[in-house]
Amino acid sequence: MLKIQEIREIIKLIDQSAIDEFVFEHEGSKIQMKKNVVSNVTAVKPITQVVESVPVNVQAVQTPVQAVQQIQVEEMKQEVKAAENANLHKITSPMVGTFYASPSPDADNYVKVGSKVSNDSIVCIVEAMKLFNEIEAEVNGEIVEILVKNGQLIEYGQPLFLVKPE
Repeated sequence: MLKIQEIREIIKLIDQSAIDEFVFEHEGSKIQMKKNVVSNVTAVKPITQVVESVPVNVQAVQTPVQAVQQIQVEEMKQEVKAAENANLHKITSPMVGTFYASPSPDADNYVKVGSKVSNDSIVCIVEAMKLFNEIEAEVNGEIVEILVKNGQLIEYGQPLFLVKPE
């Protein structure tokens, strides 16, 4: 599979070339790149000439097919995650502050992935202006994902946890 840097190089080469459209299909996957079409274009270089001009690291060579597959896999993962997240409840931050997963540095976290919570369960603390505010789940369910790290600065309305409601 192509790495992002290699894909960027291909995009840059296509952008600098006379190619107006690049389509790559393999095993049901498709990548299509189009430039602004100029009406007086008369010749197009074959894509093999563009690809051949890319500096090659022999150990990290990927075919365009692999690049397309990697991009499509990433897109499918994002679509699946979005579909899964559509059914999940987001616990969001009610304020700007610092996220803390436990009541003190030596204590266990309030919740972890797989923890069952009720609507009044404390899931974290948000510290703002030296005040420590306990954040409640506000829903009955199971913690599916923790979206922030301990000690991370967070914004108002930022999702902190994903909960699968019961």
